[in-house]
Amino acid sequence: MKKINIILALICVFAFTACDSFLNVEPSNYADSSTSIKSAADAEVMINGLMRKMTSSSYYGREFLLYGDAKGGDLTIFTAGFGGNALYYFSHSQTSNAYSGFWSQIYHCLLQANNIIMNIEKLKAEGSQDNYDDFLGQALTARALMHFDLVRLYGKPYNMEKSSYGVPVVTAPVDASARLLRNSVEEVYTQIVADLNAAAPLLSKKVTNGYINYYANQALLSKVYLYMENYAGSLAAAKNVIDGGKYSLYAPSKWVASWQSQFGSESIFELGVFPNEGDLGTSSVGCYLRRKGHGSSSINGNFMASQYWLKIMGENDVRWGVMDWDQATDDKGNPNHKGACYKYSGSTSLSGDGKGSSTAVNIKVIRLSEVYLNAAEAALMSGAKAEAANYLNAISQRDPDMPAYTSSTVSVDAILLERRKELFCEGQLFHEMCRLNKTIQFDDDYFGNGTTSSYRETTIDRTFFRCRLPICQDEINANPEIENQQNPGY
Repeated sequence: MKKINIILALICVFAFTACDSFLNVEPSNYADSSTSIKSAADAEVMINGLMRKMTSSSYYGREFLLYGDAKGGDLTIFTAGFGGNALYYFSHSQTSNAYSGFWSQIYHCLLQANNIIMNIEKLKAEGSQDNYDDFLGQALTARALMHFDLVRLYGKPYNMEKSSYGVPVVTAPVDASARLLRNSVEEVYTQIVADLNAAAPLLSKKVTNGYINYYANQALLSKVYLYMENYAGSLAAAKNVIDGGKYSLYAPSKWVASWQSQFGSESIFELGVFPNEGDLGTSSVGCYLRRKGHGSSSINGNFMASQYWLKIMGENDVRWGVMDWDQATDDKGNPNHKGACYKYSGSTSLSGDGKGSSTAVNIKVIRLSEVYLNAAEAALMSGAKAEAANYLNAISQRDPDMPAYTSSTVSVDAILLERRKELFCEGQLFHEMCRLNKTIQFDDDYFGNGTTSSYRETTIDRTFFRCRLPICQDEINANPEIENQQNPGY
């Protein structure tokens, strides 16, 4: 049988063979971009399809969010044997627990983005009078986000070894006989920045719920530049968002309730999940973070906050409002260990976010609070300590007992502390710890249930080879040349 690279097979087979079963349910406003775009209305439908694919369980629907927190030290497990444990254990090999769904699904999403871009560019070259700019800008920004996510999963941090292998850069549909190899980390980032800069002038500055606009583009650019240590660029992009005035931070008293609604004032890019379109039910990310049995006997209590996260939270921090007791007990023996996170259940009462479902809850990919934290770090590293403290205080005030940061107390560690509090269970921490070259400590066997991992030590840093996923064996079988580019250690 002829061997075909998984990426290229996806390009040939198109969307109808996606591995996630919920993708087989197609709403009326969804279509695959393998169908030719003939008008701006068609392009909008294709963008809907792209956003939908990004809510796959193998991407933002669950796994990508869990990856960033289960590996970052602020989540732990109470009992071994439930879904997602391999993320916490780092038990990856090229033949088992490789999480190859990241590779196949994100490249599948890239197929959609590239077909949108190709079709629009063709129509523009043919002299079409429709205005496709916004749709082209969205597809380019989405392509940048996908490459950014892939390179963080499979490549070393940019500031660690940018000449090392990243991932294959795919910017157009390619022939099925081609076998793509990995570009360097630097080459991937170069493409990411190029796409973001090309997209920015095309995008609308209106607030467009569920879609990518100019401010989502700039928020992502601020983050990418931070990873590249381009602090001036990161700060400028963050200011474009903050000073644009289209979004505003929630007052501390409104923060908890914000999780019960869709598209709030702080949500810059949010992916819609609906009861008949992408709802993963008890396999949703929200259910993986809840207390065991809460809402369904199928809910296993997969992950909970580690003692390290619990200890950094102030007693009166408003963010306790999305936490609830879990199946463990605290170190005093009381059944009120508040390690269950309900951000993606709407509330601790399972209210959802207004759709009548506690599992069909939107995914908040980029929030304004993260942009403030980006701005704080970029300003600090640019020497503007007072400005950095002001940005940081806008977030830290969610703990009323937290002393205000000043020019003398603001630091990278202080900003990381506030990231941990604010962005808990939003898929960020592990990538940040690797970027900042921090030691990660795991809450192994805190509850005495034999949950210690044999695949990693209790503490690791970014030099540990399993901090990068392996290229899976199926991909190597289909594309033997890429075996020579396997990540070291596998």
